Amino acid sequence: MTLPASKVDVQGRVDARGAEVLTDDALGFLAGLHREFDARRLDLLARRVERQARLDSGGTLDFLSDTREVREGDWQVAPAPDDMQRRRVEITGPTTPKMIINALNSGADGFMADFEDSHSPTWGNMIEGQANLIDAIERRLEFEDPEKGEYRLGEELATIVARPRGWHLDEKHLVMDGRRMSGSLVDAGLYLFHNARRLLDRGSGPYFYVPKLESRYEARLWNDVFRFAEDELGLDRGTINVTVLIETIPAAFQMEEILYELHERPAALNAGRWDYIFSMIKCFRERPEFILPDRGKVTMTVPFMRAYTELLVATCHRRGALAIGGMSAFLPSRDDEEANEQATAKLREDKSREAGDGFDGAWIAHPDFVAPALEEFDKVLGERPNQVDRQRDDVEVSADDLLDAASAGGPEEITEAGLRSDVNVGIQYISAWLRGNGAAGIYGLMEDAATAEIARAQVWQWLHHECNLEDGREITHELVQELESEELERIRGEIGDDEWFKREGRPDLSREIFEEVALADEFVDFLTLPAYERLAD
Repeated sequence: MTLPASKVDVQGRVDARGAEVLTDDALGFLAGLHREFDARRLDLLARRVERQARLDSGGTLDFLSDTREVREGDWQVAPAPDDMQRRRVEITGPTTPKMIINALNSGADGFMADFEDSHSPTWGNMIEGQANLIDAIERRLEFEDPEKGEYRLGEELATIVARPRGWHLDEKHLVMDGRRMSGSLVDAGLYLFHNARRLLDRGSGPYFYVPKLESRYEARLWNDVFRFAEDELGLDRGTINVTVLIETIPAAFQMEEILYELHERPAALNAGRWDYIFSMIKCFRERPEFILPDRGKVTMTVPFMRAYTELLVATCHRRGALAIGGMSAFLPSRDDEEANEQATAKLREDKSREAGDGFDGAWIAHPDFVAPALEEFDKVLGERPNQVDRQRDDVEVSADDLLDAASAGGPEEITEAGLRSDVNVGIQYISAWLRGNGAAGIYGLMEDAATAEIARAQVWQWLHHECNLEDGREITHELVQELESEELERIRGEIGDDEWFKREGRPDLSREIFEEVALADEFVDFLTLPAYERLAD
């Protein structure tokens, strides 16, 4: 492998584990990725801004006229390797030692090792996460909990699929040519450099989820990154397997094209349901006909969400790709058996619907729910590893179907409870994120950045359009701030003063960031952008 001279300025603390990750050769590999691809990344981000300006001015989205030949053509993605043929249940979470061990031992088919929405990107988290995955692949990862004892890897482990940060996120601790490096290229580059050969030697391979894409050109950029990496690392073309999260409205109109850009390698699509709802608000934030009700009412059975998921399954299976369903974010309760039973029943209903619709697998957030999720997919798939042969030729989805936000209910269904929930969850999640925890258990659900984005975006949307609650009160800045104070007191009462401050909850800073992304005149694209600048390291 020929590496360019490294001029990467490492601006974060590098301890012994960090030195194992940030070797000269690894930094050289990142330097090559940065030089080759960062300008294209920035250009594509600029195109996002242009697209949003058109939507803000009354434009809309539709299937692309200039790629009709792709949609009507006869082509297939490359076949998936053996350990990616069966993906009935995948567990997701950040790359902490305990999470990795529990996930790999859980009995799930796959573990989505996350550097994105469920991972707070402190410098320590990002570098330690890379080191932890190296240890896991080498089967030497261990963890000792003072209260629960030792955690070790078992014999049968889930397949690892890593998720880097999205194209919009930087890594502020690595700077080159006067620019922060791309978080996407850093995360994917370090994982590939250290683990591609290790994984292949163990009969698996380097597999990725890529998030937040908005166009076929962004998929093409990823494919070119993977080609570059394969060439530099001496890998066969197509070795790197990729699953694209379809979690933005623009990407929903380009599913065929996104798969086509990646078709030389094994590729699949995933229904990133929570970010998709956020994207609906974000893309059409200036349009009153796109106002959504309480987030709890925007379920997977509302028509615009059904249209999106059914189109995804039909698109994938037509092209020989697996279709992976969405996240069920339920958490078990150790103290309430009735709550456990209700959560399990809801999870079963969700997974039964997804399996019945043709999905080949789906996500869960906790090991306790692996078994019931598997049972629901087993009922439909039987001994088959997947149901790609189920083509869903019955699916016909129009642009109007995908954009039918009104089908979820409108502003007349906004409640005080819904507004309070958005305020509470938004602030609590930001607090956890600032403390380095990107996967926060809040009221029985595993919340990540995507659900926090829905919460704060809804508040912004309702304020911007001067919506009223069901009882007639107008949603104003003053009302939101009043509820913020009340919900912060509620949180403090639930946690306790000592525990709140011991955990460095930083309620004032969390509230400040929430208001910056929920109450400002201009819509902030991602709450993680201003929040990242406040991370301690």
